[in-house]
Amino acid sequence: MLEKFLRFSKKYLIPRPIFRLIQPAYHYLLAFLGSFFYGAPSRKIFVIGVTGTKGKTTALELMNAVLEAGGKKTAIFSSTTRKISGKREKNPTETTMPGRFALQKFFREAVGAGCEYALIEVTSEGVTKYRHRFIHWDAAVFLNIHPEHIEAHGSFEEYLKAKLDFFRELGRSSKKKRYFFINEDDARAPAFEKAVRSVKGGVIAGFSENDVRPLAGGNPQLLFNLPNAAAALALARVLGIEEGALRAFRNFKGLPGRLEFVQKEPFGVVIDYAHTPDSLERLYKFLGNQRLICVLGSAGGGRDKWKRPELGRIAARHCDEIILTNEDPYDENPKQILSQIKSGISNSQFLISNVHEIIDRREAIKKAVSLAKKDDMVVITGKGSEEWIHVAGGKKIPWNDRKVVEEILGK
Repeated sequence: MLEKFLRFSKKYLIPRPIFRLIQPAYHYLLAFLGSFFYGAPSRKIFVIGVTGTKGKTTALELMNAVLEAGGKKTAIFSSTTRKISGKREKNPTETTMPGRFALQKFFREAVGAGCEYALIEVTSEGVTKYRHRFIHWDAAVFLNIHPEHIEAHGSFEEYLKAKLDFFRELGRSSKKKRYFFINEDDARAPAFEKAVRSVKGGVIAGFSENDVRPLAGGNPQLLFNLPNAAAALALARVLGIEEGALRAFRNFKGLPGRLEFVQKEPFGVVIDYAHTPDSLERLYKFLGNQRLICVLGSAGGGRDKWKRPELGRIAARHCDEIILTNEDPYDENPKQILSQIKSGISNSQFLISNVHEIIDRREAIKKAVSLAKKDDMVVITGKGSEEWIHVAGGKKIPWNDRKVVEEILGK
């Protein structure tokens, strides 16, 4: 009832200009009331928050696999999943780090189910809305940081500050021992170490791709996710369950929409969530020993317009055929989004005759498949396992890249 009253007040009782002024206080109050209403359940469970521009969901799942292999009972709240003990479902909020008491309710249910560990994706947006406050954290994991959400934060420095604020919040946690896991391969690692170096009872655990590379063997999923696996291994070592990590790594088969191979012969088709310049380049390089036919788009809604030409430049460096298409246009003109991506391609030496603009995403995928020959790789990026395309007027069109590919291939 309290949550409904606050939502009603925001929508009907408080004029929009006034709400903008009091918005920080509103989100802070929500965070406090959520913890108070549910009895601060995060005090009774080991809470791990994972932050970074990319890889959070995969890192979370690898950590969960390690913990479970070590005999621990776990709960997860990620962009795709809400899991408590053995019950796993899709994230019902469609928000990676939701507000409105959702996390506190999740903690209470996890404690009630006897879970020992709760793993949470921590986003910069969640931090700016105080959704990380009044949670009694035990561990924070920093994976990486690259330019993203710049329009939302105003600058890269403010985006970085939001990530650092989460680490500082762990420093204020009521838990006696607090763990800071930091990816030493990232250029911003020193900033995170500096932010928590003086925390009493704090343990800084650095990790690197080189820690886990010898354990990856020939598993392409682990080789593609070395930083995420390294974070999971660091956690296992701190908790004394390294054997669990080895078992989990042997059994890791990847996640839906993350380097997901729909088929490998006679030509490959892979689906990946890559939507930032860094993640796109990493994916193309990983698959780069064959002819790449790339289906590429970029989100609308005013989201990071700066990166659209850069996505085009990266595709031009690595792809042999490029099919530009819809991703999530929201209220933007899809043709304009494609034009901005194409501007990055046009500034390269890429043959424009190998660039195809097809707004209908199904037709674009069909075109990519029709161009594929033996041993080629069709690479479909941007949506991953998402189940909607967001269009104008707040409408959503049901969608699934994998199902569309299977229909086209006749599987």
